[in-house]
Amino acid sequence: MLKDLPKPTDPRALVAHGDDAGVYLLAPDVALVQTVDFFTPIVDDPEGFGLIAAANSLSDIWAMGATPLTALNIVGFPKAGPPELDVLGRILAGGYRKAAEAGVTILGGHTVDDREPKYGLAVTGVAHPDQLFRQDAARPGDVLVLTKPLGVGVLATAFKHGRAPEGTERLLIDVCGHLNRAAAEAARAHGVRAVTDVTGFGLVLHAFNLARASGVRFELSAGSLPVLPGARPAIAAGLVPGGTKSNRAHAQGTCLSVQPGVSEADTWLACDAQTSGGLLLAVAGERETALVAALKAAGTPAAAVIGRVLPGPAGVVLVP
Repeated sequence: MLKDLPKPTDPRALVAHGDDAGVYLLAPDVALVQTVDFFTPIVDDPEGFGLIAAANSLSDIWAMGATPLTALNIVGFPKAGPPELDVLGRILAGGYRKAAEAGVTILGGHTVDDREPKYGLAVTGVAHPDQLFRQDAARPGDVLVLTKPLGVGVLATAFKHGRAPEGTERLLIDVCGHLNRAAAEAARAHGVRAVTDVTGFGLVLHAFNLARASGVRFELSAGSLPVLPGARPAIAAGLVPGGTKSNRAHAQGTCLSVQPGVSEADTWLACDAQTSGGLLLAVAGERETALVAALKAAGTPAAAVIGRVLPGPAGVVLVP
């Protein structure tokens, strides 16, 4: 288990297991921030898959309040095909294109022979150690803001089964491929305290990481959750991915309380496994309006106030 891994003994290792990225102090005013992520395709378009994977990998750097600088490709691909090698070229082209948009230089990487294609990046960034976002900084009275809509997991499942609405692949590429850079910049400018990005463990479990680290309780409003079009019909059709089911089972067994009046669909969406999801931001109540306005001006896919921070005990409650 992750909690049983030995912790680094080097005092310059400021952040290690359990956060969005690792942080190592290079100098009093320079922290090295590193992360790695890769996964299998969620769309058929090779370039679209590449840019989604790259955006997802870069996100952890911004979730720490750092600036990404360089990256290395991580690739699994069948040497003998199918698919053909030109598909790999298109995947890599998508990754390079998204990295260039982020101002990141891909320096190389490593490829292994694998029956199922996989792609992602190992990313290195820098930050001033005093300006890092923290997972233990949410305070009672803060409001919770989410910068991308939910439903990626169920929509990707519907797409794989050929039961998604027309235009779903393009929607997934656009939303999942949207960089979290502008959201992180707006958060920094408006005094956001605690940040994480919402990915495979879903909104509830990522929220719980912040709540537990901060010793507070998160109240999420089901009616305020931003949701991708087509996600609710996919849930109604039973197209709930295994990762989402695991998230919900774990959350309801450990940290999640669901109040009467919250629908089954909303509970699934709050637990849905996201790919390259948005940032979850905890901001002081008096800064909410300015932050939301800045996010909207920056064109983030969502700028939704979805809940509030209450005194502990640590946990997440989903209310209507």
